[in-house]
Amino acid sequence: MRTSPEIGHTITAAGIPTNVHDTGTDPGGGTVLLIHGSGPGVSAWSNWRLTLPALAADFRVVAPDVVGFGYTERSVGAYDLDTWTAHVVGVLDALGVDRAHVVGNSFGGSLALALAIRHPERVRRLGLMGAVGLSFPLTPGLDAVWGYEPSVEAMAALLRTFTATPAPGIEELAELRYQASIRPGVQEAYAAMFPAPRQRWIDALAHPEQAIARIPAPTMIFHGREDQVIPLESSLRLLSLIPDAQLHVFGRCGHWTQIEHAEEFNRLLRDFLLDA
Repeated sequence: MRTSPEIGHTITAAGIPTNVHDTGTDPGGGTVLLIHGSGPGVSAWSNWRLTLPALAADFRVVAPDVVGFGYTERSVGAYDLDTWTAHVVGVLDALGVDRAHVVGNSFGGSLALALAIRHPERVRRLGLMGAVGLSFPLTPGLDAVWGYEPSVEAMAALLRTFTATPAPGIEELAELRYQASIRPGVQEAYAAMFPAPRQRWIDALAHPEQAIARIPAPTMIFHGREDQVIPLESSLRLLSLIPDAQLHVFGRCGHWTQIEHAEEFNRLLRDFLLDA
């Protein structure tokens, strides 16, 4: 029986059995922690499958399924910023990583910001991609993502929302993501995370501006100009707040910068992290 590429190996992080991809070596570049987003059927591998091999020659690359997602345990008392942040810190602890470059996609951007704010000594450089982390009005795109009800058609519609131009193979990817979203317990956990009204969950993942303004880590922010899920304005605000920050905006790009512009994204991120 073929093993899914989404399954890495299991560690215990913050007491939680956790699926993690741990690849590459550390020839001096250090460790990169990749934190995925919150789309239905998401996993670390589905978010970062094009980034993992691109960074593995220069870094140790760690990409966990955050608690409640993917192939990590889902039976926790509450899904909230504190729980998710403690789990990600637990991944670093379990792997013996004292400091890492931290890169967060969308929902994962809020967790990356939480690490930089609450544990600044553990974050070398920070990467944010279409990041949640400031309050903004709920977009129709994010409302659709968090309100997903399983069907292949609904998944295909979401994938078209994620991208600025029609992506090749979207129907095949929709089928794969749909199957991932209906594994036992997955949709139940997902529906419990972000029930309507959903503006409150954006606000719950937001950090105080004063705390963001004290982040010491050099930061690179990425955003797609045509992002329908997280507004570009949110990244412009992060740029204005984080002292040592730069922003790269991709034209003809939606919410999936790491997939829609994979080669350029990987090059920019790699060069930025190697410059530490």
